[in-house]
Amino acid sequence: MRRVILLAVLAMALPLMAWADSSIDVSNAGGTITGNSAGLSLTGSTLFKFGSAVGSNLGSVSFTTGAFISGDAQMGGTLAAGGTFTITGNGTNGVPNGVIFSGTFSDVVKWDVTTLANGTHFYTLKGPLVDSSGRVAGTSQLSINTGKGFFNGETGLSSGDTNLSVPEPGTLGLLGTGLVGVAGLMRRKLFVK
Repeated sequence: MRRVILLAVLAMALPLMAWADSSIDVSNAGGTITGNSAGLSLTGSTLFKFGSAVGSNLGSVSFTTGAFISGDAQMGGTLAAGGTFTITGNGTNGVPNGVIFSGTFSDVVKWDVTTLANGTHFYTLKGPLVDSSGRVAGTSQLSINTGKGFFNGETGLSSGDTNLSVPEPGTLGLLGTGLVGVAGLMRRKLFVK
């Protein structure tokens, strides 16, 4: 009986370990942010860091957000969850070729404006991401400096930083090995009687 209870506890714990995460830092720069009351979008932004891989052009980052639910693109506000967020690699410096991450903003997105002492305006976009399977995948923060003018519907991106959470392959291997072991024990138990 003790073995059965131990096996049941092990079987319940293994799937939890499969979601142990590591994170990948992703950085991008350049591109154009456009926006109005319907939301914001980024196109043409160059990926220059993906984990330990660094280079002048490793791929691209693009996104769209939901519509503004408070505030506006010029003075800052809150955007609805939804939209898209895509990171695409070009196969250089060990970065995969093709879509690396495809997801959406899982909750409201903040579009904040700060006026610095010298009169310039600094905008940040910050929101949580989920991958296409609905699993929490990280957060993204993008920054732009519009100089002394406010955002007028289109501007260049200063920098972007995204932190992606990914399941560790070693942990997934542990899960598979554990499940094979549990299946073997159960099979043995059935044939021993």
